[in-house]
Amino acid sequence: MSDFTVIIPARFASTRFPGKPLVDIHGKTMVQRVYEQAKQSSAIRVCIATDDSRIFDHVESFGGEVILTGANHVSGTDRLQEAANLLNLDDQHIVVNVQGDEPMIPPSVIDQVARNLAGAKDALAATLAEPIDSVDDFLNPNIVKVVADQEGYAHYFSRAPIPWPRDAFASEKVLPENYPCLRHLGIYAYRVSLLNLFVSWPVSLLERYESLEQLRIIDHGKKIHIETSCEPVPGGIDTPEDLEKLRAFLR
Repeated sequence: MSDFTVIIPARFASTRFPGKPLVDIHGKTMVQRVYEQAKQSSAIRVCIATDDSRIFDHVESFGGEVILTGANHVSGTDRLQEAANLLNLDDQHIVVNVQGDEPMIPPSVIDQVARNLAGAKDALAATLAEPIDSVDDFLNPNIVKVVADQEGYAHYFSRAPIPWPRDAFASEKVLPENYPCLRHLGIYAYRVSLLNLFVSWPVSLLERYESLEQLRIIDHGKKIHIETSCEPVPGGIDTPEDLEKLRAFLR
């Protein structure tokens, strides 16, 4: 496998859950748990990128690598690009973006998405997905769907239910067996060159309507490769309620 670096963007000022990276989960903060999971991957380097001195100091206190980035980034991808440049990473180097609110992220999944991009020569980004077998999930706009071609390159990402099973839904709301409906998982691998391009592009029309950054990449004619995740990926911690569920699970 090609060498790759994991960067974990971590913001203190989350709209739905302020201070989320520093919440305690049975004796360790969320950001420390994410870091420790990433360190179990094959990455040659794991670094947390934050705009907050409290997170910076905390990561240093447990021996993690951390860099301080600007505070005015519109998205985690913008923060990722700045971090990659601060780390002086080469244009062809692979960076895996691990979300800072996924303390149960499997290390094997981190390796998989990096390996996916290394093997997909026509792509500048790669990500993962998993099958959807629930109609409720299929119709849920908070669950992002992706449709890929036969070689695994993404056609489109949407909050809408795609592809639409016209005939099956004409009579009853049941997904057909082996229906090619995939839930997008929020882990990405990028070439640094794509990150540099991404921040130079304006927000695209489709991206604005769907509120999905990855559509900016497709809108500019660049390819994203998709694979089905090699193992289940627990959901991230978006709300205090999610945190309590995780604490109860770990108990």
